[in-house]
Amino acid sequence: MNSLKNFRSWQAISAFCLAICLVVLAGCSSNSNNEGAASPSESSSASASPSASQSAAPSESAPAAGKTSYPLTIENYTSSGDSGTWVKKNQTFEKAPERVVANTQPIAEMLIRLGLTDKMVGVAALYGEMDPELKEEFEKIPVLSKDYVGKEPVVGANPDLVMGRADLFADADWGVGTVDSLNDLGINTFVHSTGVRGATLDSLYQDISNIGQIFDIQDKAAEYVDALKVRAEALKTKAAGLPEQKFAYVSDNGEGGINTYSGYVDTFQGDVLNLLGLTNAFADVEESSISLEQLIAANPDVLLLSWYTGSPDAQTTLDKLYKNEQLKDINAVKNKKVYVIDFNTYWGYGDQIVGGVEKLADEMTAQ
Repeated sequence: MNSLKNFRSWQAISAFCLAICLVVLAGCSSNSNNEGAASPSESSSASASPSASQSAAPSESAPAAGKTSYPLTIENYTSSGDSGTWVKKNQTFEKAPERVVANTQPIAEMLIRLGLTDKMVGVAALYGEMDPELKEEFEKIPVLSKDYVGKEPVVGANPDLVMGRADLFADADWGVGTVDSLNDLGINTFVHSTGVRGATLDSLYQDISNIGQIFDIQDKAAEYVDALKVRAEALKTKAAGLPEQKFAYVSDNGEGGINTYSGYVDTFQGDVLNLLGLTNAFADVEESSISLEQLIAANPDVLLLSWYTGSPDAQTTLDKLYKNEQLKDINAVKNKKVYVIDFNTYWGYGDQIVGGVEKLADEMTAQ
């Protein structure tokens, strides 16, 4: 699935965009429908996962303890040809980066949590809710575009590192440029492995550890990874009494109907949701878009309704969904188990997903 693009297309139907990610699905606010997740004009939708063709596991690098010795080489990724497959490519850092562009809001938020606000010279794709505690720091970062940003503004910010969501590394009006094209300009890149198919929660931990190495903040990164692991264990404990359940990602198509996204490429999100005993009903479906007939036949126990900046009002969509005669026999609808999730939180491919799943756990256990 073309990560963002497909996703968006999926939502694009809606008027959203192409986002692949689930709800993110749809594009968000103003741009095209590209990404559905894939291509990013979040204006379209805001999605985020790698294309279905991409396949990758957490990257490996030096241990995250001690002080970084430069030059430092980190194993990362680049997209291979027209297929969009992600393959390993090393990035060598002569020193800690001083001018960083984050290609989405969630990635910038994660860098703020790691104490790197002063290293950022640009951010884009402001498609979802923001942690109120980070607002003051976030406002210090120049916004290159509230939607997905193209390569020219990114390069114009004179970065020494561009980092973030995998499928946004593309030579398109919604892409920051390919890894190879940015590297050819002398700009390092860091593709978050959480956006590559095959990623798990461990991929997030590895990304943070690598960031610790790159910026010589190993202790802070290790401390944050440990904190996230504690929260993940707490989620499993909290959900211990919940039954194993199947879920599906849905979004408002903007025309009075519902779109369903397979989430096939989003193994990272699926792994984190599995902490609550939730299994993606369409994890094995390689197409991003799921038909109404497929949704009814799968009969998921839970529906996750994606909301993003610019999408229809979530409560209005919920009301319509519960009144939809075609969906009335689906377990999730019959049992009132449709939950609104924030696109940015789930398709930001960063640490915010832990807080998002904690919120979901509270809602599920309160029923």
